[in-house]
Amino acid sequence: MFSLLLVIIYITFISLGLPDSLLGSAWPVMQTDLNVPLSYAGIVTIIITVGTIISSLLSNQLTQRFKPGLVTASSVLMTAIALMGFSFSNSFLALCFWAIPYGLGAGAVDAALNNYVALNYASRHMNWLHCFWGVGATVSPHIMSYFLTNKLGWQSGYRAIGFIQIVLAVILIVTLPIWQQKNEIVGSIHEPANDKVQKAKSWSELFQIKGLKLMLVTFFAYCGLELTTGLWATTYLVQYRLVPENIAARFGSLFFVGITIGRFLCGFIADRFGDKVLIRWGICLLASGTVLIGIPFKTDNLALFGLIIIGLGCAPVYPAIIHATPSYFGKKNSQAIIGIQMACAYLGSTIVPPIFGVLASSLTIGLFPAYLFLFALLMFATSERLNKLHDKPEKGNQ
Repeated sequence: MFSLLLVIIYITFISLGLPDSLLGSAWPVMQTDLNVPLSYAGIVTIIITVGTIISSLLSNQLTQRFKPGLVTASSVLMTAIALMGFSFSNSFLALCFWAIPYGLGAGAVDAALNNYVALNYASRHMNWLHCFWGVGATVSPHIMSYFLTNKLGWQSGYRAIGFIQIVLAVILIVTLPIWQQKNEIVGSIHEPANDKVQKAKSWSELFQIKGLKLMLVTFFAYCGLELTTGLWATTYLVQYRLVPENIAARFGSLFFVGITIGRFLCGFIADRFGDKVLIRWGICLLASGTVLIGIPFKTDNLALFGLIIIGLGCAPVYPAIIHATPSYFGKKNSQAIIGIQMACAYLGSTIVPPIFGVLASSLTIGLFPAYLFLFALLMFATSERLNKLHDKPEKGNQ
């Protein structure tokens, strides 16, 4: 039964990645059909992000009241309805309306599912699950491309992904008893009886926990670095390093391939080395990648290779931080804290890349590697400080 649940969770992580890259791949056609400026994609993205941050912060209350399985199923269903709403939209205002449940569904399921896996499964599964998220994010543009190439319209692409999400929501609803059974067994083994009735901490109490602010800064910096790399790497290669556009685009995409492959490989070593080691060496690896893309050699091979290195370095950091959360801050606090982490992740993803865009426009895009290295340095400093505060052996598989 638990193996079946794990398979369902893997499939759910693929579904989490499916909607994330749809808007970017479809927007050039969507903005023409809807007769709006190209920049309006930012408005839709902001609405989705705000909804995601709100639901991430509320995930602890939702999960305590309705349990992880029901929150996951309901959130996937809400996202599916929003995707179907997109597919029937004929105006920009309609897109903005459906972006609200789109974001609210995404944040709650992300926080609930990540905490559930952190509590109930080994570190290797967290890495492989986030690898599967990368599979979903990689596949969905190809699905959209199929419908656009065959002149079936972007609405049909959204509808196809919406149907996939509906099917998954039905599967999640049918399997709700398995989630509950898993919770009861894990709880009876790992939690003291009086811990079950412990009152949940308020946000002000959570922020007083030793080391929490350090972890949140690490998470903010990581997500900002990852999204900045994904958004600006190709432009940096073309405009500053004068790399041909086709080569730059290919290696820019290999950054995401590096993350996906890196998480798959990290799954084999995660339980042996532990979350702290994965975070430390991941940050060191991605920092070395930022140095490689900034070395002013005539050849561009090092810069192109550096992008892959950054992707491989990024791979273990996000899953390892989430998986380490219960051991750092306690199982009773982990759902609320992971919800705050998700909010910080989306905040970093929203703020950090545009700030670099302003710097690139005002000064030079040549600051790209230095900007990335600054965030890598911040991540290393805060994560190492956190390790010193919680300098105790990590627990094994849960």
